Amino acid sequence: MATTPAPPTAPPKPTWDPRRAEPPFPWLRPTIRIRLTLLYGGMFLIAGIMLLSIIYLLAAQALNTGAEPLFRIAGGRDIKVTSDNCPAVNSGLSLDAFNTAISHCIDVQRQTALDNLLSRSLLALLGLAIIAFAFGYAMAGRVLSPLGRITRTARAVAGSDLSRRIELDGPDDELKELADTFDDMLERLQRAFTAQQRFVGNASHELRTPLAINRTLLEVHLSDPGAPVELQQLGKTLLATNERSEQLVEGLLLLARSDNQIVERKPVDLAEVATQAVDQVHGEAAAKGVVIRGERAAAVVQGNGVLLERIALNLVQNAVRYNVPDDGWVEVTTQVQHGQAVLVVTNTGPVVPAYEIDNLFEPFRRLRTERTGSDKGVGLGLSIARSVARAHGGHIAAEPREGGGLVMRVTLPI
Repeated sequence: MATTPAPPTAPPKPTWDPRRAEPPFPWLRPTIRIRLTLLYGGMFLIAGIMLLSIIYLLAAQALNTGAEPLFRIAGGRDIKVTSDNCPAVNSGLSLDAFNTAISHCIDVQRQTALDNLLSRSLLALLGLAIIAFAFGYAMAGRVLSPLGRITRTARAVAGSDLSRRIELDGPDDELKELADTFDDMLERLQRAFTAQQRFVGNASHELRTPLAINRTLLEVHLSDPGAPVELQQLGKTLLATNERSEQLVEGLLLLARSDNQIVERKPVDLAEVATQAVDQVHGEAAAKGVVIRGERAAAVVQGNGVLLERIALNLVQNAVRYNVPDDGWVEVTTQVQHGQAVLVVTNTGPVVPAYEIDNLFEPFRRLRTERTGSDKGVGLGLSIARSVARAHGGHIAAEPREGGGLVMRVTLPI
């Protein structure tokens, strides 16, 4: 008789807890709250002791002043009462008038002592307040100095250096916990960016290779003089489609690479970059009857020359391709304004509604039907330009030109 198999047992519970181990006495942890409590409590205690000491000394001085005799009895046959503090008793007075003068002088002396005590206490309080604010400012700077270190590291990371770490030393408090968490986040970001760069490199090889093979095969078949006309026409169509696919792949890879910050920066003159872009588009502009003009002053920035040239090339190409059929022109200027390098590309062309401007910078987005022709690109030019500008710490803006066309303005920090 077959035995019934025993039900599977539950897997053993893990003996390792990935969470951070709690200290044996968590209330003894030197947290920021405890440290600030001890610091400011100690400051108040010291200030109170100093204030009590000053008040004690001032009160003792006031009592000494108030204890001075108001009058003295001059010796001799005839007893005579004299007083420096109460001149009213120096003259001969009756007993009632003498007692009244003595009471009045005592009141005046008491009030004088209290006024002196109040004025000196106010001066002491003012001095203690100044000392307390200065000491508090110094202590706050010392306590918050790790935050400044975290801020500087975050600013360096924002400038594209993902290898930076805070590595904060000191007590195991909230600031150290924040710094360690920030370091862990930077580690994950660096791994993610490294994986992205590796993927872009592999994709560039895997995508370019078959397209290059297709182009070579098509060119070989088109070079055969005995090929039928229909086959040659089909080959030209396929070759144009393959070329468009290559442009799309190149644009996507460049867009992926330019989304990251620029690590290696070199001095690049925008005027030289713009001139090279104009030279590359000059033949296409001449074929379309578009005149390229504009003065280009020196504007040197720190960045990647190849990517900056791609910005200028994309903007000038768009300005030439999306122009009017007759008497069109493109103006390309570079200059330095308000401490920033500015590249401006202005062109004639169809009227562009203001609400369509933002759509132009989205990938594969074109303006209505006149910008969907396959001979005018793959719809990534402005997206790449914006991505490269952001990677260099700048920005690109577009606005409709009166009468038709666009004004594209790229601003980069010097």
